Amino acid sequence: MHTTFKKPVMILSIIALLIISSTPAVFALDCNKTETPEGIAMIADFVAVRPIGIASLATGSVVFILSSPFSALGGNVAAAWDKLVVKPAGYTFKRPLGQFK
Repeated sequence: MHTTFKKPVMILSIIALLIISSTPAVFALDCNKTETPEGIAMIADFVAVRPIGIASLATGSVVFILSSPFSALGGNVAAAWDKLVVKPAGYTFKRPLGQFK
């Protein structure tokens, strides 16, 4: 591998690992949900959870593109699209601010 590609690949790998390791923490916040989100929940959502959602959407899109030939061979392109792109996009952009469900 050419040396100019090593640093971006390493950075992308670190970002992907951080996103993967932070996913359970995002779902753990769902247990403390109230009817009306408090201000701190909205701030946490805006500052931390939404950027993680955008990064997971970008990572999922890249993984979908790279894995699409294998998904096509397996006949599950639609399922891969839904899990890797549609669900992260919905979680990031369609839910109300401060609600983690």
